[in-house]
Amino acid sequence: MDGVADMGGDTRFFGPLPRIDPEEAVFPHEWEARAFAVTLLANRAATSSNLHAFRHALERVPEREYLATYYGRWLASAEILLTDSGILAPGAVEARARALRGENVTEPADPEPNKPSMPTGGGGNLRTIESPRAFAVGDRVRATSDAAAGHTRLPAYIRGRVGTVAALLPGQVLPDTAAHFIGEDPRHVYSVEYDARELWGEESESFSLTVDLFEPYLEKV
Repeated sequence: MDGVADMGGDTRFFGPLPRIDPEEAVFPHEWEARAFAVTLLANRAATSSNLHAFRHALERVPEREYLATYYGRWLASAEILLTDSGILAPGAVEARARALRGENVTEPADPEPNKPSMPTGGGGNLRTIESPRAFAVGDRVRATSDAAAGHTRLPAYIRGRVGTVAALLPGQVLPDTAAHFIGEDPRHVYSVEYDARELWGEESESFSLTVDLFEPYLEKV
């Protein structure tokens, strides 16, 4: 899914990198620790800890909220997950916040629970795949240029670009289907190496980077 969550290579977000302070606390503010805990609990309650559904919720956080604060976007994603599953009614959080400010509001009625589920092959995301691989180390491959309507782990700046398979990785649950509870649909995964100039033009610095990509994202050149 395209959006602010897929900002890699987007020139709107280029700028100096923030200085990393090794002495900084994990949660500089108490509310950040609470937001982290609330989000983990919300994901467990709403999706049985489906990591892909959580990432898809993050992608649907409005851009202004997404960029405001790191843990603020986590809280927004928690609200999306709880609303999707029928644990919260749409607008319930805003209504409660207004009530706490002393406003006279009517909070929405509790909805019917609609927690999604799907069969699973076990814990984690690694899966054994019996079918042969489509690509081998050294193969030149092109990432599909199709824009995904839902969740995907194919970055926008990779689409349509040509790279070289650098390593074969274990099979994994396909995020594109798991995020929507359609099924795990395990697929082969590859580490693909790209020249920076292939991605950002001849004016780019000369370096390479690797991206882990699922087999359906790739075609042989």
